[in-house]
Amino acid sequence: MFRLNFIAIICSILISGCSGFGFPGVYKLRIQQGNVITQQMIDRLKPGMSKSQVRFVLGNPVLEDPLTKERWDYVYTIQISGEKLNKQTLSIYFEENKLTHFFGNYVPSENIQENE
Repeated sequence: MFRLNFIAIICSILISGCSGFGFPGVYKLRIQQGNVITQQMIDRLKPGMSKSQVRFVLGNPVLEDPLTKERWDYVYTIQISGEKLNKQTLSIYFEENKLTHFFGNYVPSENIQENE
């Protein structure tokens, strides 16, 4: 009886020790939400574009506030099981239905080249 209890305790310790390791062949779930924005899309945005042109380039915004019609927010999140959440945002501002500026995690290629 003592021997059986001892073996059960050792097995439970070994199994609980393996919980921190990923078992080979186990699928890690990847959860994506929002708008996928590429550098090529950002480079196509130009001041003075109409809302319909911006919608054509980027797609429908995730957040279109009914109280602030002059701002659109694009949000993209991805989380792979067990890893930190990666979130990217882009806010587009309009004045009289024309694009004035945008900011977020994205930068036009021309600004990247100027900073280097």
